[in-house]
Amino acid sequence: MDSQFYVQRERVAAVQGEFVRRVYNWMGLGLAITALVSMFTASSQAMLSFIFGTPMVFFGLIIAELALVFAMSAGINRVQSSTAMLMFFVYSALNGLTLSAVFIAYTQSSIASTFFVTAGTFGIMSVYGYTTRKDLTSWSSFLFMGLIGVVLASLVNLFFQNEGIYWVITIAGVIVFVGLTAYDTQKIKEMSLQGFTDSESERKGAVIGALRLYLDFINLFLMLLRIFGGRRD
Repeated sequence: MDSQFYVQRERVAAVQGEFVRRVYNWMGLGLAITALVSMFTASSQAMLSFIFGTPMVFFGLIIAELALVFAMSAGINRVQSSTAMLMFFVYSALNGLTLSAVFIAYTQSSIASTFFVTAGTFGIMSVYGYTTRKDLTSWSSFLFMGLIGVVLASLVNLFFQNEGIYWVITIAGVIVFVGLTAYDTQKIKEMSLQGFTDSESERKGAVIGALRLYLDFINLFLMLLRIFGGRRD
């Protein structure tokens, strides 16, 4: 009986581990696409002028990104997994276009150092979310309200340009996305434990999981960049 229990537990752990690895692999590929597109765009004056010299183009890209995120989140069950994956990679590329501004505003050394700080923080919180026995569901309302607060305060501060509010938003943003990293990791682990009806639904689950972690990483990086980033003269 004990041997059957351990065999079953190892089998569940193997399935779970494979699913989580797929999620992180796709998230990593999305980040790589974003980084490559950002660096390429930042090195092309024509691309920079096209994107940032024409407000309609820049805001059009932002709207397209938001539309893709909402479409993937709300309509994941109505599309093929291959379509969902393509949407995720297209979103990663579009995000790379808009994030090319980072390479203009900040020095490369500070971008690199902040990336490693972000990766370390993200990794620690991911491990915590994956290994902790504490149910992080209770964090969801706090994190959701915090996220809404950060977004609204950021929009308001576009008009006031208040430095004090800017730093409050930054610190709050770091706390929110650090918490979301652990929370989303635990939810991805639970998703794998619940099982999937077929390989198609499993791939869709992996795409949504990759999108969530990708968004956590990118937003945490941007918040930390405000703190550690060295601006160009």
